[in-house]
Amino acid sequence: MDQVKGKVWVFGDNVDTDQIIPAERLVSTNLDHLNDYIFEKVRPGFAQEVGKGDILIAGRNFGCGSSREHAPLSLMQAGFSCIIAESFARIFYRNSMNIGLLLVECAVDDPVEGCEASVDIDEGSVVVDGREYTFPGYPPFITELIKSGGLMNLVKEGRI
Repeated sequence: MDQVKGKVWVFGDNVDTDQIIPAERLVSTNLDHLNDYIFEKVRPGFAQEVGKGDILIAGRNFGCGSSREHAPLSLMQAGFSCIIAESFARIFYRNSMNIGLLLVECAVDDPVEGCEASVDIDEGSVVVDGREYTFPGYPPFITELIKSGGLMNLVKEGRI
């Protein structure tokens, strides 16, 4: 995965993990359908609109709140190929990278929901509705983690 492309969904600042996946949806031991409930309290019906490969663009402090891994897992299950935000909560960032959900720290000016975006992790570039932005490259280990699909895949492959 060197480049991803998809339809854009837009959220603002301080999107917390309870907005992403409400805590009351986490009482089951079956985590296979978390994606059915993403953003249900702030955007009812949203889960049915997201498609495979879509890209979520947000503002500052995305993923703040509790440290549960369910939030990035539910976004990945929903089909998001990438989350772009000006900044991420630290534990959300780590949980996402560990499961292979691509996160890009990059401020995007006035993104339009429904437009197309692409991210090239090797080039450190984001193109949203024809406007190009850059982001700092990842350290080699994080690049390897992203391309392998997460920490467990690196372990299974015997690379760590």
